[in-house]
Amino acid sequence: MKDEYDVIVIGAGPAGSTAAKFAAEKARVLVVDKHREIGSPKRCGEGLGSRAFEEFEIPVDNRFINREIYGAVIYAPDGSKVEIRYDKVSGYIIERKIFDKFLATEASRKGAKILADAEASLLRENGEIAGVKIVHLGEEKEIRAKIIVAADGVESQIAKQADIDTTINPVDICSCFEYEMSGIEIENPEMIHMFMGNKLAPRGYVWIFPKDDDRANIGIGISGKEKRTAKYYLDRFIKSRPGLEKGSILEVNVGCVPVGGFLRELVRDNLMVVGDAARQVNPIHGGGIQEAMLAGRLAGIKAQKAIDSGNLDILKDYEREWWSSRGRKLERILKVRHFAEKLGDDDMNYLAKVWNGNDLIRISEGEYSVAFKKIIKNPRLLKLLKSFV
Repeated sequence: MKDEYDVIVIGAGPAGSTAAKFAAEKARVLVVDKHREIGSPKRCGEGLGSRAFEEFEIPVDNRFINREIYGAVIYAPDGSKVEIRYDKVSGYIIERKIFDKFLATEASRKGAKILADAEASLLRENGEIAGVKIVHLGEEKEIRAKIIVAADGVESQIAKQADIDTTINPVDICSCFEYEMSGIEIENPEMIHMFMGNKLAPRGYVWIFPKDDDRANIGIGISGKEKRTAKYYLDRFIKSRPGLEKGSILEVNVGCVPVGGFLRELVRDNLMVVGDAARQVNPIHGGGIQEAMLAGRLAGIKAQKAIDSGNLDILKDYEREWWSSRGRKLERILKVRHFAEKLGDDDMNYLAKVWNGNDLIRISEGEYSVAFKKIIKNPRLLKLLKSFV
């Protein structure tokens, strides 16, 4: 292995592999990941919109696609539902472990070196970040680099080591628990299903993401401040539905998802932070794959330009451009989340009757003015709305 690279990416998830792929066009890139198998363990419902496939020219490959999805059904506490249905494929349920390996392989084909089972920490010389120290298969090694990309997930240690303030309020974290289950009954398996309610999933929702007609990821995200565990609420939900309770558990996944608290400082000297490490996640539904890849691409492009020109000041453009585009949009979406967190079950039941699928699509994208106009006849919701908009 070389002892010096232009760019070292820490973490081979969607953000890290995408950053490596684009940086490798003009730079010598090393990617290190602490897991023995890239993509495992997964912490994901495994849904990915078709726009991501188009944006990044990802092939629709059966190796990592379980099912085509045509929309979503959102259920209010009283069982009322809003359906978002498209006349063409709107997304896919992917096999995340294989998908992440695909992205890493694509980066390697561009010239990046990938190294799994490698714990990394920052290497400093004369007070400046000079590379990383890794432990790989029991062997310690120092590797120098001009640029570091921290893509090491929501618990990022690399950003902290760079003295970036990564403090996050517990209110901006969702605690998640998920089973992959088989032998279950799924209504409309060509759709994803999301169940709302404060008793059902406090400050969150339950999801069913079908992978086959009788197999699905069934999970929950709830407030990180909730006294009872996410597992408690998910088990209770499953027991209340005979078509699910009879199923078998194939896999268990546990983790946290950031739903706010976006990292303000994305660049410190020669280090950039991307993906979950920077909390670049949609605050409404917690989806982060596409956001991670968008940030990873931008960071990778800035890294290659910085190396090609010899000007590391270019890295700051990543921070400015992300905040001027995706960051502002996600902050608008976060306002909607803050509004939604104040809703009671009766409010959700009311909204399920006045909103339609197009309203929910606009809301999830931060374009909420039209949808919010539909609730002005409800005095309680109007008062609540005025405090957020």
